[in-house]
Amino acid sequence: MPKPNSDRWFALWKRLGAQGAPALVYSDLVTHYAESHRAYHNLSHIDACLCEFDRARHLAKNGEAIEAAIWFHDIIYDTHAKDNEERSAALAQSTLKAVGLTDNFTENVFKLILATKHTSMPSGLDATLLVDVDLSILGQSQAKFDEYERQIREEYNWVDAQAFAIGRSSVLKSFLERSSIYSTDFFRSKYEAKARENIIQSLAQLQEGPKGFKP
Repeated sequence: MPKPNSDRWFALWKRLGAQGAPALVYSDLVTHYAESHRAYHNLSHIDACLCEFDRARHLAKNGEAIEAAIWFHDIIYDTHAKDNEERSAALAQSTLKAVGLTDNFTENVFKLILATKHTSMPSGLDATLLVDVDLSILGQSQAKFDEYERQIREEYNWVDAQAFAIGRSSVLKSFLERSSIYSTDFFRSKYEAKARENIIQSLAQLQEGPKGFKP
């Protein structure tokens, strides 16, 4: 699977005018995203998000803040916890402040990351764009979406089959019940129809019962 290389991070660092050694922060990012329990929320996911964002960057108000938020938005990922986004946002903010970035910029990144909780529709141009980027996986080909669902199940392999089916169904239904899964015309036209098709199929499979996983 493709992964973002250090050159991309160094380029962002330079554009931001950050101080200190970008390699140290990059190493910390890699260490977190390489944790053994991650099957989906790893550097391949970050690379996919960056690629999706590159295609829509022209729509952004503050593209640098969105790109920084993409790098940090899943840096903390514990499937037993409910505050991953809050902890990721806090770590991003403290890290970016420590390398000399302004309070306004770091607060912006903090708020953008919180929008990726997906508990409500995002507000603000950059937040809607970031959330749509993060949700772009929902509208991928059936093969990619099925692999995504398999990876999510792997990340929650400590949850019994019935409980997982209930919880996952609830998450997927929350997207399906929205008037639109995507907030921007760009991503809506690109992925909305396929995302709904994928989710409906996944819900049917969850109702039938898990495949390949024992309770």
